[in-house]
Amino acid sequence: MKRKICFVITSKIHYSRSKLILEELKKNKNIELQIVVGGSAILEHYGDVLSLMEGDGFKCDAKIAMTLEGGDSLAMAKTAGIGLSEFSTVFDNLKPDVVVVRADRYEVLSAATAAAYLNIPVAHIEGGDITGTIDESVRHAVTKLAHIHFTTNDISRNRVIKMGENSDYVFNFGAAELEMVALNDFEATNEYINYIGVGSEVDIDKSYLMVSQHPVTTEIGQNRRNIEETLEAIHELKIPTVWFWPNIDAGTSEVAKGIRAFRENRNLDHVRFIKYIPPEEYIGLLKKASVLVGNSSSGIKESSYTGTPVVNIGTRQDGRMRAENIVDVGYNKKEIKEAIEKQIAKGKNEASNLYYQPGTAKNIADTLANIKLYTQKSFKE
Repeated sequence: MKRKICFVITSKIHYSRSKLILEELKKNKNIELQIVVGGSAILEHYGDVLSLMEGDGFKCDAKIAMTLEGGDSLAMAKTAGIGLSEFSTVFDNLKPDVVVVRADRYEVLSAATAAAYLNIPVAHIEGGDITGTIDESVRHAVTKLAHIHFTTNDISRNRVIKMGENSDYVFNFGAAELEMVALNDFEATNEYINYIGVGSEVDIDKSYLMVSQHPVTTEIGQNRRNIEETLEAIHELKIPTVWFWPNIDAGTSEVAKGIRAFRENRNLDHVRFIKYIPPEEYIGLLKKASVLVGNSSSGIKESSYTGTPVVNIGTRQDGRMRAENIVDVGYNKKEIKEAIEKQIAKGKNEASNLYYQPGTAKNIADTLANIKLYTQKSFKE
């Protein structure tokens, strides 16, 4: 009998970083793949993940409407509560043998909690990392709910083991998103970039910047001021820029208001704003960019392998392992501007294998298909 593996996707980044794993799960003869999509992944405003999945040949087995929009901590907390109830119903109906979640989002905590209470083994991808904000607490909470762990590096694997997890169930197979970068030669074109989004046209055949700066959930009330410092730096540099809209985390309304007000009152004739781009085009854009600016985890992981210079702003990625391509700065226009100029002058970096291993996706799929499952956890000294 095939093992039923239920993969949970709650954001656009979850899908883009999981595509290779999903492909390996789908073609494994010992697995029946189930996909549950919820959270911002079903909100068109944050990227039409369901359409992308359909185009890639994946079927959605259940869709969960759970997200309360409001851009604050209360909305996040209530969304997590709704998610717990909804995931419980879906898992009870689908009856998977394993539920797979990844990373550190509050929607993922809902899914992991629901599965654990239903005595369904949980597999967690990207456990053991250290980051800023409430996300770190969520990541470690999911680790303690999970039974099988797929970390992206040995340091994180050791952290998971130190948290009392069984070392026989903690694997470092690397980051699947970097395997996707390594196996494909994605390209982004002027025609595509200037077809989507709003603002001025940009020429990505020339030097350009990318900006991806999300709210920091533990800095509520400060996010607007922080994004304004980045906006001032980009405005003064006058370098063509592709700017990605912030994610749905608490503080997103502060960031969005800051961007909208700046656009209305200042001349940003060299910036194009994009809400969402498929993973292939994003990687193609990242490979060609002169610098990635902001606080996205893609500056830590994908950029390490593409060699793209990064100016990492603020606290959101505090604690993560870094390759040589990153310069860290605070929320200060002068610092940001000077760091961008230095990174442009330095140019591309050598590819780093800090998070990369070949065969990541297949190793994860094969492990999920064959590992002995258990439900009762015990702390390992």
